[in-house]
Amino acid sequence: MLPFVHSLTGLIHLFSAIIAMGSGAYVLVTVKATQRHRQIGYVYVASMLTLNATAFLIYDLFGHFGPFHIAAIFSTVCVAGGMIPLLLRMKGWIYYHYFFMNWSTIGLYAAFWAETLTRMGNGKNFWPLVMIATLITVSVGAYLVNRNKARLLKNH
Repeated sequence: MLPFVHSLTGLIHLFSAIIAMGSGAYVLVTVKATQRHRQIGYVYVASMLTLNATAFLIYDLFGHFGPFHIAAIFSTVCVAGGMIPLLLRMKGWIYYHYFFMNWSTIGLYAAFWAETLTRMGNGKNFWPLVMIATLITVSVGAYLVNRNKARLLKNH
């Protein structure tokens, strides 16, 4: 097993995160409303649900339910908020799908950068690094979501 992975659950968590990051990036930067968008989008949703489910089984950092479990709840809500209106074809579903799925991906990348920075820092300055990574990722994500919304939602 990898030296920074402590269990089979952790390994599943890691691989589902990698799949979610790749499929999420693909869906964000390619043409929307295509068969490929839907296929890769479902890969993203499945990997995010797996990622969030395994998050609730990992307690290495604090030894109990902690702030990252709360983040997993918010992440699950974002995925559900993006998919339920789409699947039910609720009025205005495209807006829910656009915003919730984008914020789901932003949260995923914020978690990635927070994890990366804290591991590079060997646990020193843990919370400042988490906050910096999150703030920068969320700021860039918010800018991109707002910049692209008019173009991607113009016909809806």
